[in-house]
Amino acid sequence: MTSTVSPTKDIPLLREACLIGGKWVSGDESNSISVNNPATGAIIGRVPRFGRPETAEAISAAHTAFKVWSKMTAVERCNLMLAWADLISENQKELAQLLTIEMGKPLAESMGEVGITANYIRFFAEEGKRVYGDVIPSPWKDRRIMVTKEPLGVVGAITPWNFPSSMLGRKLAAALGSGCTVVAKPASQTPYSALILGELAEKAGIPAGVINIITGSAAQIADEMCENENVRKITFTGSTPVGKQLASKALANMKKVSMELGGNAPFIVFDSADIDKAVDGAIASKFRNSGQTCVCANRIYAQAGIYDEFSAKLKAAIDEQLRVGDGLDPDVNQGPLIDEHAVAKVEELITDAVEKGGTVVSGGKRDAHGGSFFEPTLLLNATPDMKVAKEETFGPFAPVFKFESEDDAIRMANDTEYGLACYFYSQDLGQTFRVMEALEYGLVGVNEGVITTEYAPFGGYKDSGMGNEGSKYGIDDYINIKYSCIGGLGI
Repeated sequence: MTSTVSPTKDIPLLREACLIGGKWVSGDESNSISVNNPATGAIIGRVPRFGRPETAEAISAAHTAFKVWSKMTAVERCNLMLAWADLISENQKELAQLLTIEMGKPLAESMGEVGITANYIRFFAEEGKRVYGDVIPSPWKDRRIMVTKEPLGVVGAITPWNFPSSMLGRKLAAALGSGCTVVAKPASQTPYSALILGELAEKAGIPAGVINIITGSAAQIADEMCENENVRKITFTGSTPVGKQLASKALANMKKVSMELGGNAPFIVFDSADIDKAVDGAIASKFRNSGQTCVCANRIYAQAGIYDEFSAKLKAAIDEQLRVGDGLDPDVNQGPLIDEHAVAKVEELITDAVEKGGTVVSGGKRDAHGGSFFEPTLLLNATPDMKVAKEETFGPFAPVFKFESEDDAIRMANDTEYGLACYFYSQDLGQTFRVMEALEYGLVGVNEGVITTEYAPFGGYKDSGMGNEGSKYGIDDYINIKYSCIGGLGI
């Protein structure tokens, strides 16, 4: 049964209002959004259900703040952002607990996510000081050519529920580091990790209106962002269908877009692989966040020569290492799925796979904890005609396909409209370079199952999106390039 906890007593970091122009704005309690703890079903709080008028107000505040923030020196912005990152680090444990309560992931994973949120802010705080221009050799004797870089303006940022802290932190950091201001819309399932980032930014001294965070109707908020003339860019992380709709609306108004969309990551294990390391990588990639990541292994391919050994060791690792339960339990490493819809999706894919000849050798059903908990599942004898070969799972379901040759593996891995992340294990140096260059993906993990870092670009090919986040490349998506031809020099 769904219950309610006292937010102010049990979760002191909870903010049940939106940040607009430096003010915390509460909505009508009768028209609010309830936020549940997916592990217990408890209502942990409510946030405003705002729409276009409030979004327009937030955009206006960000537009006004941009005139101040963009004129500050990169060093001044850097110092404020570093102070913000320090506050996040100082409150890391409490922020991680809040994240686990609203999203469900194990506390250790939440600690890591909050940690990389602070790291993104520190990285882009410093990177903002390295937004260099150019002086281009002029073809005219009496003219000089200068190229300068300027922040775009107001950014509309829309983030998902599976990484509610780091996904927003990565966008905020790049935008603020470049001199932009932001109106952010977090997922309704997980708004609190976003709202607390706004509060800590205030405490760090970041000026009012630079960061605005608004909850409510996704359609209304997104439409206002896409149509409001003061928004210069839309950055979105989420599903491919929604991303395409947003990009279409934004481009109709000539706004810059960054889209980090769906994935269907292959995880390939060649005969030449270190099998034990491949098993460790598969566990880390597939079952992190209970499989609810856009870069987790979705299709596992094992070469015929090692298929049986790899499958047996993977089954043993699943059975021995993975424990399902409330993420606040320090012994748990598999939390609940986000909601009942996620559970139904996993069940649908497993049923389809079994009907088409697959064999479940571990898990396969709802966990005894009830609710949205699901057993980590391993299925052998997977085939290309199964839905799981084409659709993103977003759950703890690992299907293992068998392949014969290197060419077969590459063909099967690339047989998807997605191109976000991929992984393969091989100790053959020549094979490593051949496969790495043949895979049509923006992120390639070679003998590693978890590869995300603030120092590296994060972006996909094909229907997995456009643009990059993270690294020195990530700040480019928030910048205009200006060419100035300086004449009349009398030279």
